[in-house]
Amino acid sequence: MTVDGQLVRVGDIELWTEQFGDPAHPPVLLIAGSMSQCLLWPDALVGELAAAGYRVIRYDHRDMGRSTTRDFATHPYTWAALRDDALGLLDALGIDRAHLVGHSAGGLLAQWIAADHPDRVDTLTVIGSSPLGEREGQVLVRALMGEEQPAGALPEPRPEFTAFYRTVMTSPPPSGRAETVDFQIEAARVLNGTALPFDEDAQRRLEEVLFDRARDPRATANHRLAGMAAPEFEPVGALERVQAPTLVIEGSHEPAKPGHGPLIAEAIRGARLLIVPDMGHLIAPETVEPLAGALIGHLASVRAGMR
Repeated sequence: MTVDGQLVRVGDIELWTEQFGDPAHPPVLLIAGSMSQCLLWPDALVGELAAAGYRVIRYDHRDMGRSTTRDFATHPYTWAALRDDALGLLDALGIDRAHLVGHSAGGLLAQWIAADHPDRVDTLTVIGSSPLGEREGQVLVRALMGEEQPAGALPEPRPEFTAFYRTVMTSPPPSGRAETVDFQIEAARVLNGTALPFDEDAQRRLEEVLFDRARDPRATANHRLAGMAAPEFEPVGALERVQAPTLVIEGSHEPAKPGHGPLIAEAIRGARLLIVPDMGHLIAPETVEPLAGALIGHLASVRAGMR
């Protein structure tokens, strides 16, 4: 698969952007999760979408991968900046409307854009995410601290996820390439879920590539600082404003946000829900085909309705 990669100027930063497929085809913008590089959108999934007749775009968030990386103390920002980066990238590429596909926290950004800028969104697909406005981070903090969740709170992470990150909280952060790669492998093992096999060798190769292509691997923490800078950033009730046809996808073995997908589907009028058997939080090789098929079907149904 040929990669058309370039740095695209968005405001006062540059975002590393890769495009696949015919530029004349309908655009699909893939929005990765927090502290995630664009390569976490598997090539196989990207290739399936491009082959189905779409212009597929994936990019590194600011402070990730090859995009602009800066000292957070001198260049602070909030999650609103990451939302605006996605819109600014579409503007820079001359794209008025796009199909949005967001994974994990990227799903939050995609929901936010769909709620506030419906004129920019043809369809919305949310994978392994939480409903915008429900303060998922607070649920995680309470789970890690062993506190009781209040009535009406989102479902908390699975025990194996909570146990791993409790250990992280009491351990020194990884230092250097080898320790960072080892840590990321163990985190991926947990996020993979308990149903599908975990290919440690393949994950190690990926984590080494991710570490080596990052301008500054330490800058991943800036996304966490951005969340802390405005912890109440999520607009309550926003999902009622989403107009785009919506597909919500969750794995049957989601470890981080189990049961959050159905809540998104309930909140967005007309949304469809797909539970992928055995899938965890990661887009593992075994899940590429069902995800690609669901995505292509979702996008095609909307295109058919526009004729």
